[in-house]
Amino acid sequence: MQAPTHKDFSSDQEVRWCPGCGDYAILRAIQKALPQLERKKEDFVFISGIGCSSRFPYYMNTYGFHTIHGRAPAFATGVKLANPNLSVWQITGDGDALAIGGNHFIHALRRNVNINILLFNNEIYGLTKGQFSPTSQKGLQTKSNPHGTTDEPFIPSDLAIGAQGTFFARVVDTNPKLMQEIFTQAEAHKGTSLVEILQNCVIFNDKTFADITAKEVKLDNQIVLEDGKPMLFGKEGNKGLRLNGFKLEVVTVGEDGVTEDNILVHNATEQDPTLHAMLARMRPPAFPAALGIIRKVKRHTYDEGVIAQIKKEQKDAQFNTVDDLLNAGDTWEIG
Repeated sequence: MQAPTHKDFSSDQEVRWCPGCGDYAILRAIQKALPQLERKKEDFVFISGIGCSSRFPYYMNTYGFHTIHGRAPAFATGVKLANPNLSVWQITGDGDALAIGGNHFIHALRRNVNINILLFNNEIYGLTKGQFSPTSQKGLQTKSNPHGTTDEPFIPSDLAIGAQGTFFARVVDTNPKLMQEIFTQAEAHKGTSLVEILQNCVIFNDKTFADITAKEVKLDNQIVLEDGKPMLFGKEGNKGLRLNGFKLEVVTVGEDGVTEDNILVHNATEQDPTLHAMLARMRPPAFPAALGIIRKVKRHTYDEGVIAQIKKEQKDAQFNTVDDLLNAGDTWEIG
C-alpha cells in the first residue's frame, strides 16, 4: 500500500475561514503531520465542538464529528472507549473549551483519556463576531464589553497542570514546522495530549500575540524548550533561564560570570509540575513565551482502566447474555 501524503488528508470541502486566519496554517500542519504517523486515514477521527476552529472535521478526509458546544471531550472519550485503536483528535477553541466546555475539558485531562486536544487560542470569540472569551486580556474592549473587560483571563496551562494533565505543549500558528513536530509527539504520548496553539484572528483580535510572533521580536521573545537541553534563546542564542531562589530569571551567558552551566536544563518528564507551571506562565516583556513540549509524564490512562475492567467482568461474569440474567433466580410464568 502506498504511503499517504498530505493530499490524502484533504477533503473536497471549500475551506471557509477568513483570509489570513491562522487556522489555515494549523490545518496544513496537521495534514502534513498525519502521514508521518504511518497509519491509514481511516484510523483517524476528528471531533469538534462549536466555533471557527470547529469546522476542522469538514476539511479533513478522515472520520469526524462536528458536535455541540463544549461537549467535544465527551464525544472523543466515547469514540476512544468504543474503538481504542483509533487516533482521536479533538479540535476546540478557547471559548468552546474554557467557557461552556470547561467542566468537560478539565475532566478529560484529569482522567488522562488517550486523545489529542488541539486548543486554538485567539483570545476572542471569532465565530460570533468578536465578544471577549475566557482568555481575553484584561481591559480588552469588545462588542460585548465596550468599556473593557474586568475579568482576569484563564491561563490554559494552569488549568491543564492543575487538572493533572500529563502532556502540555504550546506552539504558534506562524511556525508550521514546529507544529508538525509537536502534533506527531502528541500522538505518540499515551494519555491526554493538550497542545495550545496561539492563533491569530485577523478580524476581531489581530496581533494579540504580536509580542511573541512578530518577526522583529520573536527570537528574543520565544524559547523553544527541548527535553534534556539548556533553556537558551535570543538572537545570539546567549540568553537563558535560571532559578534565583524560587523564581525564574533571564540571564546572559558571558555576563556577570554566567556560564552555560548556570542555565536550567529542561526536564519535561519531571513528575513535580512546579517548574513546568512557571515556564508555561512566562510572557513578554519580562520573559520569553515557552513553546514546545513543556510537560510530558507517564500515568495510567482512563481508557486502559475501563477496558481492563470490562475484560475482567466479562471473564468473571455469572451471566453471558441478557436472557441469562433475566431468567436467573426466581421467575414467574403469567398464564
